[in-house]
Amino acid sequence: MLRVVFMGTPEIAVPSLSEIIGAGHDVVAVYSQPPRPAGRGMDVRKSPVHVHAEACGLPVFTPKSLKGESEQAAFRSLGADVAVVVAYGLLLPKPILEAPREGCLNMHGSALPRWRGAAPIQRAIMAGDTETAAMVMRMDEGLDTGPVCLAERIDIGPDMTAGELHDRMMLVGAGLIVRALAALERGSLVCTPQPREGVAYAAKIDKGETRVDFTRPAAEVHNHVRGLSPFPGAWLEAGPEGKRERIKVLRSALVDGEGRPGEVLDGSSAVVACGEGAIRLVEVQRAGKRPMSGAELVRGFDLGRLS
Repeated sequence: MLRVVFMGTPEIAVPSLSEIIGAGHDVVAVYSQPPRPAGRGMDVRKSPVHVHAEACGLPVFTPKSLKGESEQAAFRSLGADVAVVVAYGLLLPKPILEAPREGCLNMHGSALPRWRGAAPIQRAIMAGDTETAAMVMRMDEGLDTGPVCLAERIDIGPDMTAGELHDRMMLVGAGLIVRALAALERGSLVCTPQPREGVAYAAKIDKGETRVDFTRPAAEVHNHVRGLSPFPGAWLEAGPEGKRERIKVLRSALVDGEGRPGEVLDGSSAVVACGEGAIRLVEVQRAGKRPMSGAELVRGFDLGRLS
């Protein structure tokens, strides 16, 4: 049994915490991002990891930073064998990285060194990658640069969304973490330096890049849509002049068709021309409305020319 400090914030980290507890390790503390305003009412909410940890009776710490000596001393006092980090959201300074006896292990959602950084799931799909991986690495001071200990490849289907890949990564990663801890406990965890070739960075998604650009080839538009679904969501403007509105595109499909970019080629099934080829709007959402099919949208809404 290992003394573990778990550090994570969003939903993707919850199964890893659950599996660590289920494997019988002693989780001496959980670190998560501080509660923040969220939702339409902007109520202050605890993170999914925070909520789950409290339900399991675990002590939770939510510092805004780990750079201060007092926070670092508190972390050292836990006497952890290892820290497990899954989408925590704060940089770990050297004193934190070196505090646990066996250092810090991180579950990262990409085939490192490809897609180091904040948005590896979205960037892999937006780039049209056909596979990725969940990886456990031993952390160092760099950005996802540490040696890789365990990895499991994950196929990315041609219509898979970021949300679907997230859910798959969540479960695969949790299993990997438990395997890594078991190997660590046996003294058999071997970590291999990352290759120097193939490095790519997964920058945080900026709102300015979420708008659909129909001048791009249909395959790129399709990848853009599914890579941003369900959050933050790719969007377009539609409707007659003077009544244009923003519509989120949650799912699309590649179809045959040619026309001017943004031209609606089939008004009954929401087929739209791109720079090369066309896509069908499979699932969309108007502001304040529930998600609906593209066909349902066009039955009661004049799309006009999309932009």
